[in-house]
Amino acid sequence: MKINLKSGIDKLLFGMKQNDVTAVLGKPDKNYKDEDENVIFVYNAHKMRLTFYEEEDFKLGYIVASSNNLEVFGFKIIGRKITDVKKDFAVKGITKYNQETFDTFENYFNEDNWFILQTEFDEVVKFEIGAIINNKDEFDWKFPVKK
Repeated sequence: MKINLKSGIDKLLFGMKQNDVTAVLGKPDKNYKDEDENVIFVYNAHKMRLTFYEEEDFKLGYIVASSNNLEVFGFKIIGRKITDVKKDFAVKGITKYNQETFDTFENYFNEDNWFILQTEFDEVVKFEIGAIINNKDEFDWKFPVKK
């Protein structure tokens, strides 16, 4: 599954509605609302959790994924050492990260592309990506709006 920085993962594009996603991935294994009334879809086979923002007319705005077949720029990320993944990103000019530590986990957040590499024991275990906020302080939706 190809990660498309600033846009989504594979055929999933930020700005899709729930019915657009089910047309691509089928019915989710789980479907619930979080504490902010956002709708969450869980796809076990794809190891993905999708968030549809309530305040944005339930558009897809955030994806958390941990599938071993996730790749970006032709390289895999899950299960690899964070130093190796960061080297691969550096070749593409992505070098700035804010680092946070929680117990055995460390998050490497790249604000320019709005993604997080989550590691445990120095290995990438999860990838999170969110829709970009543009300079007008609005979401930069990638999915074409149907008229």
